[in-house]
Amino acid sequence: MLAAMLAPASALAVTDVERVAVYREFRAAFDAHRYPDALPLAEKLVALTQEQYGAGDRELVNPLANLGTTQYRMGDYKDAEDSYLRSVKIAADTGGGSADRLLLRPLQGLGTTYYATRQYEDASVTLQRALDLSRNLDGLLNPGQMPILYPLIGSLVNLERHSEADREFQYSVRVAESAWGGTDARVIRPVDRYARWLEHMGRYPSARAEYARELTIAEGAGSRAARLVIDPLLGIARSYRLEATNGSDEEAAQYADPFGQPSVGVLGDHGGHGLHPDGEKALLLALQTIDKMSPVDHKLRGTTLMELGDWYLCADQPDKSLARYREAWKDFQQAGSTATLDVPRQLAYRTPASSAARSRLAERENTDEHSVQATFTVKRDGHTANVVTSSSDATGAQQKTVLTAVRRARYAPRLLNGEPIDTEGVTLVEKLLSKRPRQP
Repeated sequence: MLAAMLAPASALAVTDVERVAVYREFRAAFDAHRYPDALPLAEKLVALTQEQYGAGDRELVNPLANLGTTQYRMGDYKDAEDSYLRSVKIAADTGGGSADRLLLRPLQGLGTTYYATRQYEDASVTLQRALDLSRNLDGLLNPGQMPILYPLIGSLVNLERHSEADREFQYSVRVAESAWGGTDARVIRPVDRYARWLEHMGRYPSARAEYARELTIAEGAGSRAARLVIDPLLGIARSYRLEATNGSDEEAAQYADPFGQPSVGVLGDHGGHGLHPDGEKALLLALQTIDKMSPVDHKLRGTTLMELGDWYLCADQPDKSLARYREAWKDFQQAGSTATLDVPRQLAYRTPASSAARSRLAERENTDEHSVQATFTVKRDGHTANVVTSSSDATGAQQKTVLTAVRRARYAPRLLNGEPIDTEGVTLVEKLLSKRPRQP
């Protein structure tokens, strides 16, 4: 009887050799991006490990994280979240406290999954926990934290925690410079991300300074320099254009503009301080650089020509703008898609002072948020017409400020077969803040 009872157990026993063999198969499929093939192997590895060690053993932490990562890569975020949560729980229940390295991978995976599913609050908390663990284990400036920093920053941006996001953007640049040196091409990506964030926040002189730093690094990148200089050149030109049309939300005296003083030239009703000629020069230099490449990158060339068209449109030179748009459309067509030019694109829009993006109301808990949706036509010359409120919970005065801003806005027109046409039914939603009335 004893022999009969032991026989099945020994027959079902899982050996490390079996698990290692399955893991190697899994890694081969995963590394080759054959995720449908990797998934059953990841599931089998979890089952074998659980069979050998039990359902709550630390040996399950990494197999569960591998399963979660495979599910994540396949877009199965719900199952990925469940796998990561189980992995985190086992590591937390069996580990050595807050400095347990085994927690790092599942925390990062769980936070990234939350971010992918727009659960930004949960993502920020989980990713901050992973970031703190990474810095405790490997140092404050270790480069391994970069994949954690980027989704954390994205979560903070979506939560409108702008000061925290700005701090982490700067930190990512410091990490890269510490790890690889200030002139290494690997620093370009974090610098570019920070420059785009500053541009998004309307801090155009600061954005331009970062683009200039990116350009300097790119110019020293050897054979890769020709491609790497294009994005910062476009960024420099775009920051000049946006500053001229939208104005800047920072005190110019606090920032050193590396490109000198603006020239004379005003954009009429669209505000601004004139288009700096260095912006056009940057675009033309980018175009010349692209034309020297072999083979020519038509998508990149189309993007640069589109930026030139935007520049001339904002400079009230419609003929030059249209010529560049037509040329850009042909390059995008050769690249396989003209989708970028198939819809109107906002070029100049100065948000009202009470908008959530510009409001000086520091205590957000003491404010009320309202929204105004405006509907309008973008004409073939880029001006707006027929501007009306389509929905709103704001006051009449607030609605008026939004409609006025939209009437002064400038758009790049939609192109059909390379020609600009009017586009009706374009919408813009503006969020406005107001002080909450005091309760008696």
